[in-house]
This record gives sequence, structure tokens and C-alpha cells, in this order.
Amino acid sequence: MRSTERDDGHNSVLGRAVALLSAFHQDDEYVSLSELARRAGLPKPTAHRLSGQLIDLGMLETGSHGLRLGLRVFELGQLVPRQRGLRDAARPHLENLYRTFGETVHLAVLQGADVVYLDKLTSRITPVAPSRIGGRMPAHATALGKALLAHADPQVRDAVLASPLERRTPRTIVMRGLLARELGRVRTEGIAREYEESAPGLVCVAHPVRDDSGRVIAAVSVSGRINRLRVDRVAPALRTAALTLARRYGSH
Repeated sequence: MRSTERDDGHNSVLGRAVALLSAFHQDDEYVSLSELARRAGLPKPTAHRLSGQLIDLGMLETGSHGLRLGLRVFELGQLVPRQRGLRDAARPHLENLYRTFGETVHLAVLQGADVVYLDKLTSRITPVAPSRIGGRMPAHATALGKALLAHADPQVRDAVLASPLERRTPRTIVMRGLLARELGRVRTEGIAREYEESAPGLVCVAHPVRDDSGRVIAAVSVSGRINRLRVDRVAPALRTAALTLARRYGSH
């Protein structure tokens, strides 16, 4: 008997299952099935059927307040070789930055129009950063994202510049011309900066990390209070950390 589900792209069974898993947001713990179905753009009966299968596979878990991502999702994420190797290589350098400045430190990569956080060391004295390991943020609103977008393929950069830019705070750059000029400055200076563009009271400085061919593969950053973090002091240490990481990661 042939399945009535279509097998093309996002309308396939697999595509719909991925859409359901991807419907969880950064701050979610439990989400109701009806809300997940709405976010994923799926009929509720389809979402109900898929969620049952995903629960059986350990990809989702049930609770009194709805559904949440299962342990199997976390386990699979830890097996991604490129990200795991990069994160492991970067950790000593992130820890050194954390010890030096006592501020929140990040490692991230670019995926589409977003940054994805591979690692984070959180400072108690830094304002709460809207980030988490495995989470996403719009690239244009973060120093990490600017460092990555500035050196991304022109097609990727043009696609971001052509799309609507989310205003995370009153200071987020949402005008395409201004963002394009900012990315040009980052390419020239090598350092990306963010002043209260992702969250109020937060300043962030980021530097790209290149592989042994010169291609930018990630970025590292230090974030702190806008009235305390000195960009001129952080930038040289970030540059050293990024260059050292690139040499050691490329030698593996």
C-alpha cells in the first residue's frame, strides 16, 4: 500500500517531522501539540501522528505541559563531527578569554541568515545574553553574525541583505545600506562590534576564525556591559585567540 504522504521536500514525511522538531524556540521547555502544529504549518492530525512516532524514537518527550525535545536529539547533535571538533579545539581559547576578561564568551558558526552557537561560557556579571548552546540569533543583530556575514559567500550575504531584517532592539541595524557598509568595515578592520543590537545594555566584540585555506568557518566573541567592556582591550586578545585556534584546528 502506497503512503498518501508526498515524498517531495518539506511535504514529505521526513520534511514534516523535521518541521515539527524545528518548531521549538530557544526559550521553550514544553510546548502544546496545537502550538507546535501551528508553528510548523501542519494540520493537527498530521502533527499528532508524527509526534507519536517521534516520541517512540526518543526525539520528543511528553510532560504535563506538552511536548519537549528528547534526549536523542541532544545525543545526535553531539555526534556532528565538524562542530564537535571545532568546539573541542576552541574550548581552551574560550576559557583563556573568560579568565582574562571575566565576561561571557561565545563560539558560533553561520547557517543561512542566523548564527548558531556551538559553545558559551557565561559570566555572572555580564547582562543576560540572548544566546544558548545550539540556539540561533539573527546574524545581522550580533557581532558574531557580522564577523561571519562580512566574509560569507556573496550570495549568502546578498540574500541576508535582501531579506527583511528583524529589529531586536531600537539599536539593531535594519537598513540594508547601513548593514552593507558595516560589513564592509568589518572586512577592512577584521573586528566586528555590536552595541545593544541584540539586547539592551550589552556590547559584544567578535573576530572570525579561518581554516588553513583562509576560509572563515566560525567566529569567537566576548560580551559585556556597555559601560564596562573596553573594545580596544578585548580586540587584540580576540584576534590572538582566533589566529591560534585557526592554526591548531587546521593542524588536526
